Amino acid sequence: MSDPKRRRTGDEDISELRRNARQTYLAQREAQQLALLRRQVAEEAEEEERLGSKLTEAERRDFARNRETLRLAEARNAIDEHLDGYLLPDVDGNRAGTLTKRHNEREKGYDKSEVQLWEEEQMNKIKSQVKKPERVNAEDYEFVFSDEMAINFQSDGMPDPDKALLERQLKEAEQKVKTMEDVRKSLPIYAYREELLAATESHPVLIIVAETGSGKTTQVPQYLHESGFTKNGKVGCTQPRRVAAMSVAKRVSEEMGVRLGRECGYSVRFDSKITPEVTKVEYLTDGLMLKQLMSDPLLSEYSAVVLDEAHERSLATDLLMSLLKELVAVRPEFRLLVTSATLNATKFSDYFGGAPLFNIPGRTHPIERLYSSSPEANYLNAAVTTVFQIHLSQGPGDILVFFTGSEEIESAAEYIQETSRKLGSKAGPIIVAPVYGALPAEDQQKIFMPTPPGHRKIVLSTNIAETSLTIDGIRYCIDCGLEKQSVYDHKRSMNTLVVVPCSRASAEQRAGRAGRTGPGMCFRLYTKYAFYNELQMETEPEILRCDLDGPMLTLKTMGINDLLNFDFIDPPSTTAIAASLEHLYALGYIDSMGKVTKLGRRASELPLDPKLGKALLAADKYGCVEEMVTLVSMVSEAGTLFFAPKDKKVAADLAKQRFSEDAAGGDLIAFLKIWNEFTENEYSQGWCKENFLDYRALNRVRNVRDQLQRLCDKVELPHSSSGISDHVKILKAFTSGYFTNVARLNRDGQSYSTVSQKLSVFIHPSSCMARKQTRDRWVVFYELTSTSKEWVRSVAPIQAEWLTEVAPHYHKAKQVEEWTEKKQGKGPGKVGIDR
Repeated sequence: MSDPKRRRTGDEDISELRRNARQTYLAQREAQQLALLRRQVAEEAEEEERLGSKLTEAERRDFARNRETLRLAEARNAIDEHLDGYLLPDVDGNRAGTLTKRHNEREKGYDKSEVQLWEEEQMNKIKSQVKKPERVNAEDYEFVFSDEMAINFQSDGMPDPDKALLERQLKEAEQKVKTMEDVRKSLPIYAYREELLAATESHPVLIIVAETGSGKTTQVPQYLHESGFTKNGKVGCTQPRRVAAMSVAKRVSEEMGVRLGRECGYSVRFDSKITPEVTKVEYLTDGLMLKQLMSDPLLSEYSAVVLDEAHERSLATDLLMSLLKELVAVRPEFRLLVTSATLNATKFSDYFGGAPLFNIPGRTHPIERLYSSSPEANYLNAAVTTVFQIHLSQGPGDILVFFTGSEEIESAAEYIQETSRKLGSKAGPIIVAPVYGALPAEDQQKIFMPTPPGHRKIVLSTNIAETSLTIDGIRYCIDCGLEKQSVYDHKRSMNTLVVVPCSRASAEQRAGRAGRTGPGMCFRLYTKYAFYNELQMETEPEILRCDLDGPMLTLKTMGINDLLNFDFIDPPSTTAIAASLEHLYALGYIDSMGKVTKLGRRASELPLDPKLGKALLAADKYGCVEEMVTLVSMVSEAGTLFFAPKDKKVAADLAKQRFSEDAAGGDLIAFLKIWNEFTENEYSQGWCKENFLDYRALNRVRNVRDQLQRLCDKVELPHSSSGISDHVKILKAFTSGYFTNVARLNRDGQSYSTVSQKLSVFIHPSSCMARKQTRDRWVVFYELTSTSKEWVRSVAPIQAEWLTEVAPHYHKAKQVEEWTEKKQGKGPGKVGIDR
């Protein structure tokens, strides 16, 4: 039998262990609950800071109760109960128990006094410490560092980085809001806020003449929102360029203190950041506003529209002015504000029946304009030279340089960086920041980053920075006096990108970029005589120099049939309108009576050129919709798809040839091969680098393709795939839209003659078909450009018989037979050799 005294002692030991374990668990539980309460209070503080007055009283009481609970808990933990060290024995009222306590403890084996027990405990602590050995044995270290004897450590936890980051972000946000509020009040337009709102209430159409730097783009939509115009709809502000719409929306959302895409957002082609029923201020491209007018002619979602940068006279802005002029007459409560940065705005006022002009002063800082004493033969070298003249001789301030295109910008950036390295410590450090339309949005945002102390930022830009974009810190501007304009020849159906002198209005806009934050200087790389005698007063409206196929289809879809008598602010020529209607009829978008067909309405839903839209819709017939969606997305990026570094040009050419080894399908099938390998490699940036492909361009293709796939469902286009091995189906579908872009081989065996215009053209050297020794007799091409020669790009071989199949109304069988019977060249001869 077991000893009852021992059994009783064992039970008491188990009870003691249970009590200790329970106390340990409660302590850990208390620490966990306290950590959760701290995180909850931090999140509630962030929400209270962000929402402010929008919180209900019940929510405020809950937040206050949680904060008080946390304070009391932390105060309770801070109390020191002084449990360490020697404790005097408790004296209770039971004297007999106190007297017999020592005797009972002896029975348990405790025959030592409290002082002895305390001393013994301290000695045990000392003995438990690791003693330094009298002699160090090197072999012992091998045992310590062996994997078997590795010591496992448990972390006690670092300070909460999320909480520290949150506190820092809150402080920065508060400071930023204060700074932005001060900036808003310092803008010239702020002094006219009440007058502007009163004029908007009184007049359905208002022409705002505001110089660069007045704040019209960012402040006018906010003023309308703050005054209550967004109670029954949102305020839309159109921009000619997608970059401007995205950057301005980001800036305005910060000024409003909201997240981008909530109360303030943007909508551009193939990209949108808005929340339906929540967004009140929307920045969008003028082209997208046209699309919204097609689906909702009354713009029922909008209470006011601001047509910004109307002086640029973009095609979509001109069409919007014509359409919104009629809308204002139908909706008396609707408000239209047209903003212009030039004083020559009386034309807009007259067009809207004498609408009032509201003038707002612009720059508050003077700008000194300096002209070149003589014309510059090479404006790129002159611009780089001027950059370093300013950098070495002028005070602090960033430099903005205007060029005509991305090629010049990249060359100038390389020259500037190379020259800066050569100067070394003789010149201060510089930061080169390029910006142009094809640059990805994340790279474009670098121009807005603050310049580090002691540095100078040099922004190299096209005319994209001429309007809307405001870059802080610019004190110097260098203007080459040139810009690229797209000019469409209706007779030859050819779009040419030409470099032309900018207008005086554009030159003044560029100079205005230098006087935003302080006195500025504008260096013009042309003479004063050229400014007043060779530059036009205003920029020629885009509607007079562009392809009208898309705009005419848009107007037709909206029910506007009498296009010759439509109220354009600057009507295009009758010849241009007639040529566009002929193209739409050939594509099957309008019938012989000029009415829009079902095919035309489906094509108008796609944000594509009418020819590309026809190719995509025709792919359903041939069962290759997936391939055509990819091809439509790729051809627009064909010019930027490949890159060839100077030191790796041979390797880049070999990589390019790999995608078009047989050249059986030409450039179009090569594009599909590139996309398929890109997807097989999981959109890898490293794969793009190895094959000398522009990763950013392929990412843009990916975004456009995703959007088009969603739009296919909208236009009732079922998904189908033939695989890229079936070249015939894919090329037939493409030719269905581009049957006018067909050329046949000339007798010299090198050049081609277009079927529609009888124009002699050559295959562009960048095409894989330019390397073929024996030319194909018939080709279809995506675009026709003119430089030293007329070149066709994105080319693919076809059969003449296809023309009567895909476009029997345009290509007659008899004519095609005559073409195929004519003797044609079989390869390069003496005449065909490019000397």
